[in-house]
Amino acid sequence: MSEPTADIGLIGLAVMGENLVLNMESRGYTVAVFNRTTSKVDEFVNGRGKGKKLVGTHSVKDLVASLKRPRKIMIMVKAGAPVDAVIDELAPLLEAGDILIDGGNTHYPDTTRRTRALKEKGLLFVGTGVSGGEEGALKGPSIMPGGNPDAWPHVKPIFQAIAAKVDDGTPCCDWVGAEGAGHYVKMVHNGIEYGDMQLCCEAYQLMKDLLGMDAPAMSEVFGRWNKGKLDSYLVEITRDILAFKDEITGTPLVDQILDTAGQKGTGKWTVTSALDLGIPLTLIGEAVFSRCLSAQKDERVVASKVIHGPTPTFTGDKQAFIDDIEQALYASKLVSYAQGYALMNAMAKDSGWEINNGGVALMWRGGCIIRSAFLGKIKDAFDTNPQLANLLLDPYFTGEITKAQAGWRRVCASAVSQGVPLPAMTSALAYFDGYRSGRLPANLLQAQRDFFGAHTYERLDKPRGEFFHTNWTGRGGTTSSSTYNV
Repeated sequence: MSEPTADIGLIGLAVMGENLVLNMESRGYTVAVFNRTTSKVDEFVNGRGKGKKLVGTHSVKDLVASLKRPRKIMIMVKAGAPVDAVIDELAPLLEAGDILIDGGNTHYPDTTRRTRALKEKGLLFVGTGVSGGEEGALKGPSIMPGGNPDAWPHVKPIFQAIAAKVDDGTPCCDWVGAEGAGHYVKMVHNGIEYGDMQLCCEAYQLMKDLLGMDAPAMSEVFGRWNKGKLDSYLVEITRDILAFKDEITGTPLVDQILDTAGQKGTGKWTVTSALDLGIPLTLIGEAVFSRCLSAQKDERVVASKVIHGPTPTFTGDKQAFIDDIEQALYASKLVSYAQGYALMNAMAKDSGWEINNGGVALMWRGGCIIRSAFLGKIKDAFDTNPQLANLLLDPYFTGEITKAQAGWRRVCASAVSQGVPLPAMTSALAYFDGYRSGRLPANLLQAQRDFFGAHTYERLDKPRGEFFHTNWTGRGGTTSSSTYNV
């Protein structure tokens, strides 16, 4: 075999893999490629990659042989067992200091496991989130790497070269943290993405079902919102989707699409992690459950003929209500990001990872699906106070959500009274009201737990950490249950 010429290798030539290869090559890197179905390699090298600095290989052994040391190989295959299979095939062919990179939507515990296992073999592992979809992969994604920190100096130049850039040229890529931190941050990104998408859908449903607006009119509204504080990728594409005509019928294509949503699991993982850590991630939880409810299409059609509620009717100022929907969407998005960052803070404490919240906001400023104008303000908030417990406590965001809450409340109240489901917006408002409450009714809940299970309670007039049990019925004894939190 001739002298190694490739700067990096990539395995898995599906949509994201192909586009990342072309992105790397366009930045001056020579890329070796391999795909299990080797005909795909030839098609790519002689098709989209024709005339470019690519090395097509037909075996993992040839791929490894084509790479300069330390070898860097990015794996872009389906998450789970397929990644382990590729690693198992590669590891015996590599030497100490070589680097394996998993760029898929991997569950973060798998990344932690792989980082530790490969370290024992002298190999460096990186688990990186890559966001931006097909276009982002080609033109500049948001990249969230974690794993073995010794690998970062070797992959940093490539990653930051191919990443999206913010206005001042700063790349939307930096080291997130050890072990599974990169994939954890990507998971939370996807959870926030679930929430943002659901919020756009709720704004759409309000305008469609309550205000009786058609798709072109709603497209104009989303277009206007995209020029203000709601400037973001998802608002932008919602504008474009609502303006898109079906080639067959000539009517808005969105009206021809079946109302059942799919999901690949990252939203569920985010909510599960929140439950494990005891963090109220209510909005994203509702977004996940909304997809589950949408999937019960046949059942809902039956229910719609049997269970009846109010027929939505609107008699007020239509434009004023559209402005209120904008405030509801904005305030709810702030809650979603606040909850997501609270979750990352909790995970950082639980795992010992050091996650730079301001840095994460910068990584999400461009290239990724949840990129939004106000992420710059989120970065400012954490740069000013790295120990900020909750985004809503930052003076800027306290002011913003306070200004938005009147319209937010009007929208939620109207939707409830008119029978329009707004699970994400209303759960966000409930969280906001709960979070700003110095006293919640959990005193009664704790009394109930002590009544039926002797689970004890703390008292307002005693120091925290002292627990008491009451014989509520006169029939119980003095024995109480041990205190613990699941």
